[in-house]
Amino acid sequence: MQKIQVNLIFEILGRPPEHIKEALNTLVIKMGSEKGVKLLSKTYHEPKKVEDPKAHDLYTAFAEVSLELDSMGDYFKIIFTYMPANIELVSPESISFNNFELNELSNALLQRLHNYDALTKNVVFERDMFAKKLQEVAPHLFREPEQTPQQVQKPVKKEKAKKKVKPKKKSK
Repeated sequence: MQKIQVNLIFEILGRPPEHIKEALNTLVIKMGSEKGVKLLSKTYHEPKKVEDPKAHDLYTAFAEVSLELDSMGDYFKIIFTYMPANIELVSPESISFNNFELNELSNALLQRLHNYDALTKNVVFERDMFAKKLQEVAPHLFREPEQTPQQVQKPVKKEKAKKKVKPKKKSK
């Protein structure tokens, strides 16, 4: 199979800005040193403060990276290991697989998905166990908050309008 060229974008969010730059560089260098991966070019963009007021002084930075990969296995390994924000397959224009290669890629993908599924189930199980244990040792944390006198509103009783009954005229 011929070499595969891809362009990727990696984005990191965090603080301080110096740490983001260092983490982004470490990620790109580590990826470039993987077997079957050749780093063709890299461009780093300076961290910028996130403008959302809820971001609490977070910064974001991104890198544009071009790679040459030996195989489709390396392509998927990069996707799953480094999870780029975007990936563009530059060349070759078309790719063909034989059954063995496609089976190998499919099984690697399935294995990764099963691992994620097991991890997710384990985290959910542990969360539920911790919540149950916390409820046992601190049940007061799970009660509805009591209302203060200012919060309590007495229901307003609506009085029924009384019908005026006219006395019947006595017949003679």
